[in-house]
Amino acid sequence: MICRAVVVVLTLSAGIGFGSASAQTAIEASPLRVEIKVEPGGTHTQAVTIRNPGAERVRVRTTLADWHLTRDGAPQFDATAAGRPYAAAAWVRFAPPEFTLDAGKEGTVRFTIDVPAAAEPAGYRTALLFEFLPETPEDPSGSRHVILRSRIATLIYVSVGTPAPAVEMTNLQVRGAADETQIVAALKNGGRHTVRTRGTLKLYDRSGIAIAELIVPNVPILPESERELVIRAGEKVASLVAGNYRVELRLDLGMPALVVGETSLEVIK
Repeated sequence: MICRAVVVVLTLSAGIGFGSASAQTAIEASPLRVEIKVEPGGTHTQAVTIRNPGAERVRVRTTLADWHLTRDGAPQFDATAAGRPYAAAAWVRFAPPEFTLDAGKEGTVRFTIDVPAAAEPAGYRTALLFEFLPETPEDPSGSRHVILRSRIATLIYVSVGTPAPAVEMTNLQVRGAADETQIVAALKNGGRHTVRTRGTLKLYDRSGIAIAELIVPNVPILPESERELVIRAGEKVASLVAGNYRVELRLDLGMPALVVGETSLEVIK
């Protein structure tokens, strides 16, 4: 499946103050996530497609940045992260660094990752950041323009070797109520490999009969980090009758045994 994202860039015209939006540009990038497996000393080359479905020409500028995830899974980019554990920007070459893209056209940014021969087995990461600016002609009236720049990223995961996964569930709780109910698992990755979640969550009634099942979202847990896995169960919970239910979460994280957690859920009508 090909994933695309749309970035909206607004150009605001201004005299002394700011006016309303005068132009709008939509941009798509594909893929948004690249997962690569490379051995120490290996090389991998790939491309990202940038598409301009809008009505205006845009300028695209590409940069590299390493990143991490917050506890709730939001990417945080850091252009100065080179040299930190699991940072891979220093291994990447890309071209072109900047180009213009006509309305309705596509462009390609190619990148090559050269993994050092001395790289230890682990899950490394970096990202290509694409910054978009409308190709706005200079205003002959001399009025000022404020350009709101926007960026989109292709996240790059580089798996070197096959380090053993080591993930534990440190907490499982219920948040919210009724159609806002969330089952939240706190996960701690003590290994050096990025692990993606997969599994099921089941609700059991008092007699032990499974009355609902949800598929766990596929999310990454970065090496030596903690994050929350949020499973939105509001639609299922809203359909239940009042009572107490047992919640069982079973995760396959690539280890010899499943990671299993249990908690209780009270439905009040």
